[in-house]
This record gives sequence, C-alpha cells and structure tokens, in this order.
Amino acid sequence: MWRGDGRQRTSLLLCRSMQTLSEADGSAVQEIEATGAKIAAARDAIGEVIYGQEQVIDQTLVTVLAGGHALLVGVPGLAKTLLVHTMGHVLGLDDKRVQFTPDLMPADILGSEVLEESDQGHRSFRFIKGPVFCQLLMADEINRASPRTQSALLQAMQEKQVTVAGVRYELPAPFHVLATQNPLEQEGTYPLPEAQLDRFLMQIDVNYPDLESERRMLLSTTGETVAAARAAMTVEDLMAAQRLVRRVPVGEKVVNAILELVRAARPEEGASEEVERHVAWGPGPRASQSLMLAVRARALIDGRFSPSIEDVTALAAPVLRHRMALNFSARAEGVTVSGVIDRLCRNIG
Repeated sequence: MWRGDGRQRTSLLLCRSMQTLSEADGSAVQEIEATGAKIAAARDAIGEVIYGQEQVIDQTLVTVLAGGHALLVGVPGLAKTLLVHTMGHVLGLDDKRVQFTPDLMPADILGSEVLEESDQGHRSFRFIKGPVFCQLLMADEINRASPRTQSALLQAMQEKQVTVAGVRYELPAPFHVLATQNPLEQEGTYPLPEAQLDRFLMQIDVNYPDLESERRMLLSTTGETVAAARAAMTVEDLMAAQRLVRRVPVGEKVVNAILELVRAARPEEGASEEVERHVAWGPGPRASQSLMLAVRARALIDGRFSPSIEDVTALAAPVLRHRMALNFSARAEGVTVSGVIDRLCRNIG
C-alpha cells in the first residue's frame, strides 16, 4: 500500500473501482468513499507520531478494521508501545496497558472478587474489574508471563467476555488486544501456545526504519516540542467501518485463492513436497476466516470496492506465519516459514 495525500488517494482508487464494478449501488459507493476518507485521516494522524513504519501501521489498521487482535514482534525501541497508545487515541478508543511479567496473575488482568461487609454486618462479594475491561488492551511483552496468565486472555480474545467465579462479564465493544513480543530476549520468557497464537489475526513484524525516516524521527523527537497524537475517528466511526468490512463483496477467484493458499500450507492436505517435508503443522480454518476479513479491510483502506488476489498475497505472511510450525529438519536446513509462504503465494491465482 502506498502513501501520500490520503483523501486524494482514496478518491482516485475509488473511481477506478467504480469503473469496473457496475453492480455497486450509489449508497454503498458513497459509504466506502466516506469511510475510506476517515481511515486515511487516521493513518496520516498515526504517521505524524510513528516514523518509518508505514507497513506496520497499515497492517495494524487492517487488523483493527477486521475486528481482530495483533501480535507485534520486534526488538526494543521500535515504537511498538507508542504505536498502540497512538492508535487508541487516534481511533477514539479507551486503551489500557498491562506489563506482562513472570509474577503477573490472571486476576491482575481480569479482575477479582473482594469480600465487603456492610454497616449492618452483612457480607457479600463485589467484583472489581481488571484492565481487560477496555476497548484496546496493550499486552506488553506478553511472552514474559506464565502460560496460566496468558490463558486468561483466551476467552476474552475469542468470545469478548470473561468468566470470573462462574459469572460471565461482557467486555466493551469494540475489544482488541495488541500484544508486543521481543524476539531476542528469551531468558525468562514463555512461548505462546498454539491456541493463543491462533487468536491473533496477524503477527506483524516490526523492523528498523530506513535512514530518512530515522533521521526525521531523530530531529522530531529530540527537540523542544514533540508531536502528539490527534483524534481522527470516533468509536462509532470505527464500529461502522468494521460493519462495512463484512459487507465488502469478495469475488469467487479471491475466495478460491484464500482456500487454495491456506489448505496448501497444511501437510495433511496432500500438499506440495516442500510442505510435506518441512511443515510440522499448518493453519486451521480460523486462518481462512482471518485472511478473508483482512483482504476486505485492506481493500476498504485503499478505497476499493472489493479485494483482489494481490491483497491475498500481500497479507498471507502476517496472517499465516504464526499459525505454522516447521519441523527439525527444516530448521536445520535453514528453511523459514516466510520462505515457505512466499513460495506458496506464487502458485495461487
């Protein structure tokens, strides 16, 4: 996805889509145009604070528009925490942050019941909500907490509710988890289980910025004033955009490409020789659902009426790489998950 003047870019791409999609009614086109302009404004607002991470910003926006959760993986100092906080402010979301540590307990995330005694001597339990009761939860260094604590987010991420002492509590809408993970520091960390990883719509790799972006960041963040995030959307705008994503039509070729790609990544499905030889386990049906929503959201961000196969190949890696595992022989031969996905993408279409 390319950048520039967000509104001009959205209008240009929308015109091209309208020329080829005569079945689109006027009201739908107007809604896509208006929503695309708001998303472009949000992207520009985030870019005023986060430098040199355009692809990361776009993929995070795709995740939120698709109604999912994202795992941000990168070395320290790449503005992962700042990105989440900035996105919460720009999108008008109530955001909270939890620093995951080895001694963190599930109650520190979900909340707990406390015993209270009234003036009349009657005792009763009262539930005190934890930080998970927000619209955007930042799980900082999520792999530093124990598996028991990590599992506290499973129900919240999938069902948008939590159960404490047998009572269910609904979470605010919308609800998103943006977790960060450091790929280098392994001491004192716990690998995320497959069930936890599968609940993240995307794994977004955060890399170093290019020279010009780092120069701009250096000059902008060490002066007397530092750029602050500005609101560009409301919660109502975001939820309307999320509903619109699910109404974006998807052509049969794109649906077939998604199914072909996901199923080809499973060694049990009679896949290619490379997959049979190197992949220990592949993506499940949730990967297909995630990729379908992600390509719709990417098309909406670009102001297009429907996604293309290019969207599938562009989002294949962040949607699939945390849902696949290589066997020992593949790691010994230097094979990577990203390399396997790239080769699978060349065969779809």
